[in-house]
Amino acid sequence: MTDEPQVTVTDNPQESRFEVTVDGTLAGFAVYETEPGTVIFLHTEVFEAYEGRGLAGQLAKAALGAVREAGSKIVPLCPYIRAYVLKHAPEYDDLLRAPLSS
Repeated sequence: MTDEPQVTVTDNPQESRFEVTVDGTLAGFAVYETEPGTVIFLHTEVFEAYEGRGLAGQLAKAALGAVREAGSKIVPLCPYIRAYVLKHAPEYDDLLRAPLSS
């Protein structure tokens, strides 16, 4: 048995966002818009009570993985998602609709 909190990332298309929960409580989200074959990330936020736990990174990784699984491309307008993609290059280069410059 572990005391580690249960962190889950899910897509909530009704709200146009990926959500990260900790033990079932919403802790943050990444808002997006879609165009055919493309997910445009607009804003990522982790609530203050949950900051410093690496949740934004887990959220970004899961969201980008879901986009890849769907066969879509991304436009990272959100500064956090953009920085995450640049930091983890070239792992996510194939997801970019257009190359990023650092």
